[in-house]
Amino acid sequence: MTTNLFNLEGKRALVTGSSQGIGLALARGLMQAGAEIVLNGRETGKLDAAAAALRDEGGSVRSLIFDVTDHAAVRSAVDGFETEIGPIDILVNNAGMQHRGPLDEFPAEAFENLLQTNVASVFHVGQAVARHMIRRGAGKIVNICSVQTALARPGIAPYTATKGAVANLTKGMATDWARHGLQCNGLAPGYFDTPLNAALVKDAAFSDWLAKRTPAGRWGKVEELVGACVFLSSEASSFVNGTVIFVDGGITASL
Repeated sequence: MTTNLFNLEGKRALVTGSSQGIGLALARGLMQAGAEIVLNGRETGKLDAAAAALRDEGGSVRSLIFDVTDHAAVRSAVDGFETEIGPIDILVNNAGMQHRGPLDEFPAEAFENLLQTNVASVFHVGQAVARHMIRRGAGKIVNICSVQTALARPGIAPYTATKGAVANLTKGMATDWARHGLQCNGLAPGYFDTPLNAALVKDAAFSDWLAKRTPAGRWGKVEELVGACVFLSSEASSFVNGTVIFVDGGITASL
């Protein structure tokens, strides 16, 4: 049956930055499709609360605490998990941050933090997990990009640069690793109501602008990202590689 193409039973998915927001929503969606979930974050309390919530919903959930910007820590955590627990079949590189400010006054340290959290983390975790996937000849990597992968707006030029880099790193992963049986793709959310966007959601003027700018006429709901993520994590996307799927209410399609 066609629905079996989207079945993730027997698969294990690591989702970085998954204690809240988009990461938690994607983890929940993959769980509902049958996958065992491995949550990741740096704050034990928030991670424990997220894991408990998913277990209450009947999911099989583990937690793996490491700093995605620390190459050695990532390698140690992933290698240890693969040895002690078992394979990571699906990786969703979701961890990210935002910092807003005019480009001519943007703090250098903030720019560096964006690079490390949004770009370097995708390299660190992607490489650590892919080494095991390559040995097995199979694996799914989904890198969370952004509508800013394709567009820019005032005050977030460095963030836009990082998300453009994630899209091109995704293409590079596919180019290097597709021959080993991996599918590496990007998922680019538009404007979603998340903790990262809380200030913008509360800004009536911005929300009004967004509704007029987006053909769908509203903010996205995090649950609306799940279908595309399940597709990219399942056998349904077995010949999809190096692409970025925009889930943005049509904002990148319209002037």
